[in-house]
Amino acid sequence: MLEIFKSTETRMLEKVDAISKGCWVNMYAPTAEEIAKVSNDAQVDIDIIKDALDDEERPRIERDDGRIYIIVDFPYIVHDESGLAVYETIPIGIILTDDNIITVSLKDSPIIDEFRKNRVKEFYTFKKTRFALQILFVISSYYLRYLKQINKKTNEIERVVHQSLKNKELYAFLALEKSLVYFTTSLKSNKVVMDKILRFNYLKMYEEDKDLLEDVIIEKTQAIEMAETYHSILSGMMNAFASIISNNLNIVMKFLTSITIILALPTMVASFYGMNVELPFEKNTYAFAIPLILSACLACLTAYIFWKKKYF
Repeated sequence: MLEIFKSTETRMLEKVDAISKGCWVNMYAPTAEEIAKVSNDAQVDIDIIKDALDDEERPRIERDDGRIYIIVDFPYIVHDESGLAVYETIPIGIILTDDNIITVSLKDSPIIDEFRKNRVKEFYTFKKTRFALQILFVISSYYLRYLKQINKKTNEIERVVHQSLKNKELYAFLALEKSLVYFTTSLKSNKVVMDKILRFNYLKMYEEDKDLLEDVIIEKTQAIEMAETYHSILSGMMNAFASIISNNLNIVMKFLTSITIILALPTMVASFYGMNVELPFEKNTYAFAIPLILSACLACLTAYIFWKKKYF
C-alpha cells in the first residue's frame, strides 16, 4: 500500500497523488511496482527500502549522500491459534531525503495511524527531523502501553491459575514471556540507534528537537527497565505456578488413591465370602449382615486413619 500525505499551512493533513517537496510517503506491505516508483521518484536506493521489509532486519542508522536511513522495531499484536494475544516486533524504516520523509514497514500499525489521523501535536510533514523524532517517541509510547497491557494480563491469569489444573494458563504465560523477550531485545537495539543519533549528530536538530530526542531516550530506558522487570517476575511466576499445578494434581491423585484403598477393603471381604468353600458364620442367621458390617468397619477405620494423616 502506498500513501502520500502533505501538511497544509493550516496544519491539515491532506492526501496527494504525487511525490513533491515536503511530502510524507508511507508504505506498508508495498508491491514491487510501488517500491520501484518511490525509489525512482524520491531518488532512494531500492535496497534500503527492501531492508525495512525484512522482518529479521536489525535496528540501525546510516547516512549516505545526505540521506538518513533509520530502521527501528515497533510493537504490534497478533493472536495465536488458541486466540491468545502475542506481542511481537517488526522493523519500520524511516528515510529522510532532502525533500521528503518516507516510512516503510511490512504491516500497517496504530503508530502510523496516529500521524495519519493527525493526532500528534506540532506534526508537519515538511519538518522531517521533528517528524522522525515524533515517530520514535510514539513507538516508545506504544511499547510502554503494551507493557502495561502485558502486566494486566499477567495479573488476570494469576488469579485464574490458583485453582487451575490445566495447561492453558501456562501457555498464556509462555506467550507473554515470549512477547517480553521480543520487546527487551528490540528496545535495547532501538536505544542504541537513539544514542547514536544523539552522540553523532546524524540529524540536524534544533534545541526543541534535542529535548524531544532526550524524551525518546528516557521513554526507551523506562520501557527496557519495565520489560526486564516484568520478564523476571513472569519467569518466577511460571516456575511457581507450574509447581502449584503439579502439587494440585498430586493432592487430587492422593485423594483418589485413598478412596480406592478404602473401597478395596469391602471388595476384598466380599470376595472372600463369595468363595465356594466353608466360611465362618455361614450357618448363622446373620451370615449376610456380618460381611457387610465387617466391610463397613474396615472402610471406616481406614478412612479415619487416612483422615488423621491428612491424606484428604
